[in-house]
Amino acid sequence: MIIRSFLLTLGQMGDPRFRKVLFLGIGLTLALLIACYAGFLWLINTMVGEEAIVPVLGEVTWLDDLLSVSSFLFMMVLSVFLMVPVASAITSMFLDEVAQAVEDKHYPQLPAVPSLPFWDSLRDTINFLGVLIGANVLALILYAFFTPLAPFIFWALNGFLLGREYFTLAAMRRLGRARAKELRSQHAGTIWLAGTLMAVPLSVPLLNLMIPILGAATFTHIYHAVEGR
Repeated sequence: MIIRSFLLTLGQMGDPRFRKVLFLGIGLTLALLIACYAGFLWLINTMVGEEAIVPVLGEVTWLDDLLSVSSFLFMMVLSVFLMVPVASAITSMFLDEVAQAVEDKHYPQLPAVPSLPFWDSLRDTINFLGVLIGANVLALILYAFFTPLAPFIFWALNGFLLGREYFTLAAMRRLGRARAKELRSQHAGTIWLAGTLMAVPLSVPLLNLMIPILGAATFTHIYHAVEGR
């Protein structure tokens, strides 16, 4: 079932609605990271100013420039780790369109469903982003103690989170949130396994930005498969 769902998704990757969601997610992610850096830079310049008093050195005028350069390098490194979770969370705001594209092509007999309200999507996005970043930060502790197992911990953790999020998204469009959670609990093992397979490419640059699209489409197929049972 998982393999069939994934192959059906690959066959639809050229869908214009898939590309639209991908470009929206990447564009908004870059805009958010740039805005965060601009705010961080403004804060540094405000706190330090053009001149500062440094012990031993006395008054210096180049400290703000040094901090600005350092902060840029820091943000570049940080963006490598934040790009995927932030892109995944932001893209999740538009994954309802991906699910609809899948249903239009493969399940045309189904009745139309209303789109999720924007504020509900935004709330879910913020919650998902918080859980995704928080869980991965805590996982750094496990990586330190179980270094050889770090890739497997990463895949299992993010597979659980991705599977949970994308299956719920696909299911609650037609069942509502409460029933979607109930169905997710009934098929937790299958969903976790499918999510883990989605999490493996997260460590591949560029390909990892496609994961939200692949995940939403694949779990839409999985939802219809388990619901059909």
